[in-house]
Order: sequence, then C-alpha cells, then structure tokens
Amino acid sequence: MDNETSTGHVTRKAVLRAALAAGIAAPTVLMGVPALARTLTAGETAPALTPECDDGDDPTVPQTEGPYFKPNSPLRNSLLESGTTGVRLTVSGYVFGLACRPIAGALLDFWQADTNGAYDNTGFRFRGHQFTDAQGAFKLTTIVPGLYPGRTRHLHVKVQAPGRPVLTSQLYFPGEPRNNTDSIFDARLLMSVRDAGTAKEAAFDFVLNVPQNPGPSPTPTATTQPPGGSWAAGTAYRAGDRVTYGGPAYVCLQAHTGQAGWEPPNVPALWRAV
Repeated sequence: MDNETSTGHVTRKAVLRAALAAGIAAPTVLMGVPALARTLTAGETAPALTPECDDGDDPTVPQTEGPYFKPNSPLRNSLLESGTTGVRLTVSGYVFGLACRPIAGALLDFWQADTNGAYDNTGFRFRGHQFTDAQGAFKLTTIVPGLYPGRTRHLHVKVQAPGRPVLTSQLYFPGEPRNNTDSIFDARLLMSVRDAGTAKEAAFDFVLNVPQNPGPSPTPTATTQPPGGSWAAGTAYRAGDRVTYGGPAYVCLQAHTGQAGWEPPNVPALWRAV
C-alpha cells in the first residue's frame, strides 16, 4: 500500500506510477517534489530514510512462502482458464529500486488459492510468472482467492530484479475480518483495492532492496493552464474534488497540492476523467 501516507497525501511512488503511465520521465516529474513522511505523534522519531526515495516507506517486507510454492510455473499474466469461477481481480503496479527508479525485466511469480481456498498441488492452476516491461510495470489477471482455515485472503509472490536476490512476500486485501486474527498478516502489504463493476481492481508497488544511482534530473518544462480550466497549481485538492482542464472534467482520486506537471490529463493516479 505504497500510494498514500497516513495523512492522505500522495506519495512520491504514486507520482512515479502516474508519470510512467503518462509516459513522462520519472526524474522530470519529481523535480521540486519534497520527501513526504507519515505524520509523527509525540515521542515518535522520524523513520529511517530510503536512499534518494523517502516517503516514509522501506523496501517491501518479506514473508514466508508457505507450503504450496512450486517452481517452473507457466509464463503468463492471466491465471484465468476455461471454466474459472470467482470474482475477477486485476492487480497492477510497478517494481522500483531504492532510488525510486523502475526496474525493467524483474521476475514476478504469483500463486494463490482458488475461490474455494484450495491450492493446485498437482498442476499449475492459479500459478504463473511474468516480467516487468520497460517501464517496470506488471499486470496480473486472476480471481479473488478464497479463504481456508487459519489465513486471511492473500496472494503469494516472488519478485526478483535481474541478477539480484529473490524477495518472497504476500499481498493482502483491506477490510477483511480475518486480517485481525491472521498471525502472518502485515498491514504494510495491503493492496489498494476498488470495485470495477462485478470485478475488483487492485494496485501494489514493490520496492526492492536494489541500489540505484539517481543521476541528474532534467529541468522540468513549465505548463500553462488552458483557458476556462478551473484546475490551478498551488491549490490543495481533496479526494472527490472536481475540476475542469482544457474542457473535460476530472474528479480527484487522492489528496494532494497541484503543481506544474501534475495537470489532470498527465496523472491518472490523481485524477479521473468524468
């Protein structure tokens, strides 16, 4: 759950996701963006900084692989097969290194229970691996896994940057009653999940413990507000706020302060056309 801090402010990785989706160079979109951290209460100390990429987050935490992992899963980004039942689920996101730069060609190996909470231990149903694209993005099409005794809903995953150690972890669903009783559950691994008709869409960004050189950042190109648009840089927007930009209307998805480069058409993580 790397998209937003506990204060409701969008994180640097969320901006990077939006920039990558819009085809904007990551260093450009981060020019002038302050490091964001979670609100500290009395007696708390500031979290340790992730080199060159601090928004209060550490690299994605590892978890046990459990008893059902199998190597040699098929190369595919959809785990749906003929006759598959269950609520459709799409999981998308990016794989970053420690400097918030996307990692191309990272391996992601997913496995999960079916809608009844059972794992296929003889074949490869609901098992598959894929690689991130040139922008470090991945997308998995599957179903919401079922429950089985002792565990909350979860997806298993192994992530490996080229030539680097494997991260083994699990991803969780917000609002699940068993999150409170599952001894393995870790809130740092919650996905952002929303309804999409009768299906669900989820997002999660992995941060691997991979050193990266930030390198020089190009000078950003200033943009101007088109006539008649109500969006304005420097304005504090809340989730649900509506603006116009160049004619079309947009609704705010995450609280943030507008600035040059974050115009609604450029950052789908912050604005959705309505």
